[in-house]
Amino acid sequence: MNPQSDQVRDLLEALVSIDSVNPELVPGGAGEAKIAAYIADWLRKAGAAVEVDEPRPGRVSVIARAPGTGGGRSLLLNGHIDTVGVAGMKNAHTPRVEGDKLFGRGSYDMKSGIAAAMLTLAAAIELRLRGDIILTAVCDEEHASIGTEAALKRVSANAAIVIEPTGLDVVIAHKGFAWFTVETSGVAAHGSRPDLGVDAIVAMGKVLSGLGRLNQILAQGARHALLGPASIHASLISGGQELSSYPEHCKLSVERRTIPGESLSKIQDEIKSILDQELTLDPTFKGTFTTGLVREPLEISEAEPIVATLRTTAASQLKREPRFQGFSGWTDAALIAAAGIPTVIFGAGGGGAHAVEEWCNLSEALTCHQVLLAMAAAFCA
Repeated sequence: MNPQSDQVRDLLEALVSIDSVNPELVPGGAGEAKIAAYIADWLRKAGAAVEVDEPRPGRVSVIARAPGTGGGRSLLLNGHIDTVGVAGMKNAHTPRVEGDKLFGRGSYDMKSGIAAAMLTLAAAIELRLRGDIILTAVCDEEHASIGTEAALKRVSANAAIVIEPTGLDVVIAHKGFAWFTVETSGVAAHGSRPDLGVDAIVAMGKVLSGLGRLNQILAQGARHALLGPASIHASLISGGQELSSYPEHCKLSVERRTIPGESLSKIQDEIKSILDQELTLDPTFKGTFTTGLVREPLEISEAEPIVATLRTTAASQLKREPRFQGFSGWTDAALIAAAGIPTVIFGAGGGGAHAVEEWCNLSEALTCHQVLLAMAAAFCA
C-alpha cells in the first residue's frame, strides 16, 4: 500500500465521521465546533501555528500557518468544514470505502479538499519555504460564509486556492447571486365580497409572469464564455390569511444568479421595472421589493501568476494539461478575491454534492495534495 494513500484515506475517514451539519440549514445541526477541534489538534501535532476563530458562538473555524523563513510569497488554502443536511442518507457519518471511492456526507463537498490541504500544510513545515502557507478551514460556507468573512480580517496572502472539488481542473470563474424579497399588498375582505377585497396573491401572479419574461430575456442575452447566461427564479412564496378571505399580503423570495460584469444596480432595476410596469397597467397595484444577501461572481485572468503556476504545476503531476473551467454555483473564492487576493479553485473529484449518496475519489484527493504541495514549493520558495 502507498503510505500517502493511507494517510489521505485515514484522515478523510476521520473528517467524514464527524458530524458538521450547518445549523443554519438544519435546526439543531451539529455545527463545526467538534470538527474544528479535531483539525486544530491534528495541525498542532504536525507543528503548525494554529488559531481558532469563533465568529459566532458555536460556529468555529481554524486558521493554521506553516511559517516561512522570510522574503517569499504567501499562499492561502481555503476550504469549508460545514456540510448540508443528511435527510434520506443511511449512515451519513460512517465512511465507507469501495474501491477508489469513499462515501459519506461531506466527503466530496468538501472534506477531501480539507484533508489534502491539512496534509499539504504538515508537509510544507518540513520544506522551510520562504513564504507562509496558510490554511483557513472555515465554518458556514453552505449558508452565509461568516467563517471566511471573519478569517479575512485576520489573514492575507499573495494568492489563494479554494479547494472545492473540481475534478483536478482549474476553475477561474463562477456565478454570483442576489436575493430579493418582493411583497404585494391587497385589501382583506370576506370571500363573498369581491367589491371590498383586493387579492394580493393575484397581484403577485403578475410579478411572477414578469419574472418569467425576464428569465427568457436573460437566457437569450449576454453569455459568459465559461458560465453561460445569467438567470432568475422564484424560490419561495407565502400569502393569505384563510381560505374564505381575500389575501391582504403576499411575499415572494427571488434568486438572481449573476455573471461577471453585472452590477447590483442593474439587477435591482430589473426588479423595479417589473413592478413599475404593473403599476402602469394597474394604478391600484401595490408592490415593493427589498434586497437581501448579495454575493459577487468570480473571474480571474488565465495570465494571473497563481493561475499560470497552478496550471503548470498540476500538469506536471497529472501528466495532462488541466482544463480551465467555470462553476455555476458560488464559493468563498469570490470573497477572497474581493479582499484583493488573486484566487483560483482547484480540488479533487467525486460526486453527489448535497445528494443522498456522496463520494470522493481517493486517488484524486491524493493527487490534489501532491499538486498543492508542489504548488506551495513553486509559489512560496
